[in-house]
Amino acid sequence: MLTNQKHLFNIDKDVIYLNGAYMSPQLKSVEQIGLESLTRKSKPYLISPENFIDIRKPLKERFAELIAAEDAQHMAIIPSVSYGMANVANSLDLQKGQEILVVDEQFPSNIYSWQHLAKHTGAKIINIKPPEEYKNRGAQWNERILAAINKQTALVALPHCHWADGTCFKLKEIGEKVHQFGGKLVIDGTQSVGALPFSVKEIKPDALICGGYKWLMGPYSLGVAYYADSFHNGDPIEHNWMNRANSEDFSMLTNYQEGFQPKAERFSVGESSNFILTPMLTRAIEQLIEWTPQAVQNYCREISHYTITALRSMGCYIVEDNYRGQHLFGIYLPESIAIEKLKAELNKQKIFVSYRGRAVRVSPNVYNSAEDFDRLLNAFKAIL
Repeated sequence: MLTNQKHLFNIDKDVIYLNGAYMSPQLKSVEQIGLESLTRKSKPYLISPENFIDIRKPLKERFAELIAAEDAQHMAIIPSVSYGMANVANSLDLQKGQEILVVDEQFPSNIYSWQHLAKHTGAKIINIKPPEEYKNRGAQWNERILAAINKQTALVALPHCHWADGTCFKLKEIGEKVHQFGGKLVIDGTQSVGALPFSVKEIKPDALICGGYKWLMGPYSLGVAYYADSFHNGDPIEHNWMNRANSEDFSMLTNYQEGFQPKAERFSVGESSNFILTPMLTRAIEQLIEWTPQAVQNYCREISHYTITALRSMGCYIVEDNYRGQHLFGIYLPESIAIEKLKAELNKQKIFVSYRGRAVRVSPNVYNSAEDFDRLLNAFKAIL
């Protein structure tokens, strides 16, 4: 069983950081890789042409292993979620009246590309809202999504876990239904992959897009994506030299190529062989593989269970356990708890959380402990 891993991070002893969904703290090992990599360009004569190609391979292989994908050539290196989604949008041929299905208040990087696409194609965006009632909210929200998928559904674009309150969506069932109608399933895994098990073999998404600086525990400005066979003839949003066929032969780069590198490589960002960020994200994912996302889920459940039960008894609503991530949950407050007083108390005790919509978002990881949750609970009790 996974134990507390705070010793692998540089978190101040008096700080309780329950905000991994905002940005992960950096592993000491990732920091060390970054420092070593930073000095590499001081001696550019030691960087060979082969290094531009070779440095990307371990990152794609490790990410493929993390998401149970058999072929690392299905992976692309991206700078952001919006970039990965734009590649998807640019590769779709939607018709007027077709539907793009999203869920209410999902992160903007998984919205703006679809708004732009709908505007220029005449497609319609269908926004699936959660039920007003809290009872069985997660189950009912999933049922609404499944009920909305029909022959007009060209694309379902969802997070795995909702960024505000951790609601998880039944991606396997949703994907099976949209694929029956010939549509595509595109997942924003930024708030889940790394802390919650994800298998492309099981879920079969057409694309999985992940920012790297949250649950993948990597640096800012680098992410990774999976693109299935259904996108391997797609149209990328940029045309850089490295993504073209035979780009590994530097002596022939002006022998311009029509064709691309195999499979998803056409979608990687230019300069993806970033000699600082790429090895940092690679090392971070290696650590996640060593822990395993399932162990992270089990650990987060163990340290938070008592506090969640107590908060519910105080009138707070938290999405039912089987419809949320254990690493991310939103606390919806009863009228008896004043949000501004709670914010002041949490700040006073150096307890870091986020506020998203009407939810107080709590997102623990392996650097947290049951004692951290005891202090969180005491902060709630202090203002009652």
